[in-house]
Parts: sequence; C-alpha cells; structure tokens
Amino acid sequence: MATNKLKRKVENYVFLTLSLFSAVFGLFFLFWILGDLFINGFKYINIDLFTKDPVPPGMEGGGLKHAFIGHIIITFLGTVIGTPIGILAGIYFAEYGRNSKIARIGRNIVDIMVSNPSIVIGAVVYAILVKPVGHFMGIAGGVALALLMIPVIVITTDEMMKLVPKETREAAYALGAQPWQVSFQVVLRAAKVGVLTGVILGVARISGETAPLLFTAFNNSFTTLDPTKPMASLTVTVFQYAMGPYDEWHRQAWAASFILTFGVLIASITARYLIQRKKH
Repeated sequence: MATNKLKRKVENYVFLTLSLFSAVFGLFFLFWILGDLFINGFKYINIDLFTKDPVPPGMEGGGLKHAFIGHIIITFLGTVIGTPIGILAGIYFAEYGRNSKIARIGRNIVDIMVSNPSIVIGAVVYAILVKPVGHFMGIAGGVALALLMIPVIVITTDEMMKLVPKETREAAYALGAQPWQVSFQVVLRAAKVGVLTGVILGVARISGETAPLLFTAFNNSFTTLDPTKPMASLTVTVFQYAMGPYDEWHRQAWAASFILTFGVLIASITARYLIQRKKH
C-alpha cells in the first residue's frame, strides 16, 4: 500500500515537472519572438510608414500606405462575407440541425476546413475566381479569407448557443414566439457576446494570412481602392520586403510585422477576455 502511494506521488511529480518545462519552453520562444519584434520593429514606426507610398527599390524613405489600405479592404471584405454565413450556419447546427445527419456531416466538414492548410484555400479560390477572370484581384483575396474565417465563427456560434438553457427557449415558445423568433431574438441575443468573440477570433485568424493572398489578391506597388484589381496586403508585402536585398525594405518589414503581430495579439486577448467574462 505504501509502495503504491509512493509510486503515484513519484509519477505525479514527474508529469507535473514535464508539463511545467513544456509550458516554460513554449512561453520562452513566444516572448522571444515578441521581444525581437518589439526591439527591431517599434523603432522603425513613423508617420511616413502609414501616409506614404513606397519609393523605387534601393531608395530611402517612403511608406506602406498601399499595403495598409489594401490589407484593411481585403480583411473587411472577408469579414463581411464570412460573418453572416458563419453565424447562420452556427444557428442551424445549434437550433435546427442539432443531432440530424445533415448537421453531423456539416460539423465534420467544418472541422476539416478548420485544419485545412490556408494555401489550399487560396489555390481553390484561384481556380474558381482568378483563373476564369484572367487576373488577380482583391475581392478574390476577401473570398479566400472568408472561407478561412467561416469555420471559426460556425464552431463558436454553435457552442455559444448550446450554452443557452433550454428553459429560455421553452419560455419563449410558451409566450407564443415563432421558432425563428426564438432563435434570432432570444437565443442569439443571449449568446451575442460569445458570437462576437468568435467573429473577433476569426478576424484575428485571417489578419495574419499570407499564402491564400499570394494566389488571389497577389500584390500591388501602388495604392488602389478597387477590389477588382490586384491589391497589396501587409502580409505579402512583409514577405516580399523580408526576402529583398535592401535595408530600407527590411526596416519597413520589421515595422509592419510589429504592427500586424501586436494587432492580432490584442484582438485575441480581447476575444478571450470576453469569453471569460461571459463564463462568470
């Protein structure tokens, strides 16, 4: 008896120690990356970075206005396309499909889409939208980002609406509400913080994507507001500048990486704060 107790204590101590070292190992590299970005990126942030277009390669100065504007437009398009589709699909899974065969198949497809490499999504959108039209365009980038965003919103909406007590639905039905009124005006309203959290997580997910944009929006050295034309984005520009031979490009790539990374970090922290607040 005493031997078994000692054995359990030793096993518990060993696994706790391994878990602690694993957590410290992961956090060390996370803070190392964030620290490196802060040291090398923050010092190159200036007003010209946001207000000026790029200068010819090899020259000093200029900015990334074209990439900031293009990135905002593409992300906005992805959010506008993906958010309603994701929320409606989540409502169907939680309220109407529930345990039906269609809902189970749909959930499996969503799970596959979540783990699907983003470059595959980019290649699919390239085949469907870019190749038939004959040129790259910002709207195709928005569609690719929407396809990456939809599974995140579907899963979050589905789970958040399941957390609403069934008594809430029964009370609404007892007052004569129609099924759609129960879903949209009662259950969805009760789960709105969680659903909003899913949208924020989805935006954070697509904001850092590069691979699908290489196949769809591609890039542009000039500022454009037309989503039917090739459009610049921060992620693709950072990739291009980081691979380039010019020091000025490297400095601007560091600054853009800092802004992008800490923007996504703030969005993720906000979403998780909202989730924790909803639980309490």
